[in-house]
Amino acid sequence: MSETPPSLRKAILRNSMLLGRVAAVTTVLIAGIYLNTKAQIVASERAAEARQLLEIMPESLHNNSLLDASFVIDDESQLLGLREVRSGYVAKFDGQTVGVILPATARDGYSGDIRLMVGILADGRVAGVRVVSHRETPGLGDGIDLRKSPWILGFDNRSLMNPSNRNWTVKKDGGAFDQFTGATITPRAVVEATRKALEYARLNRAQWYVDSLPEDPLITPSQEPTT
Repeated sequence: MSETPPSLRKAILRNSMLLGRVAAVTTVLIAGIYLNTKAQIVASERAAEARQLLEIMPESLHNNSLLDASFVIDDESQLLGLREVRSGYVAKFDGQTVGVILPATARDGYSGDIRLMVGILADGRVAGVRVVSHRETPGLGDGIDLRKSPWILGFDNRSLMNPSNRNWTVKKDGGAFDQFTGATITPRAVVEATRKALEYARLNRAQWYVDSLPEDPLITPSQEPTT
């Protein structure tokens, strides 16, 4: 076999070095673009999350940054139905806790998990509920999305006493909440997940109201109202 001519070896080496430099520069550029884009994506996601939290707990109710008052909730609570660690948020007015926003997952949606955020005031009333993600059938189960229907607003100012525990379900089951035409499973799942979030808030309120634990105006899940 003939030996590679020196000139060809030099050309190959020169081209290899050039390709290496081009690859290095390209890698640096891609990394820079990624880091810059990632920062923009994080900022955009943070802004979107902040807007959604403010829909649940409007600024008229608190004056702290909700995103900066987060706490971790693990996935061990059966009441919240979480499948992974998620964040909750504490709403404060002049340093005093006035409510919390809790993550919750309805695992029994018609097409799978329905992820929610539930705002709960210090007196146990619902400040607001929003659906974070779902895969329910368009035109039927997607009425839980505020962009499609005002149905989710029906939870505002509800509590474990309003309605009573046995009425925390859809009207088809004898409860107080509307269902959708042709779709009962989806609203039933969201109602139950919201009720469980209220129970979770009631059982764990001492951790959020350290300096001003409110009196418990609510009934336990096993009790019925006396009036």
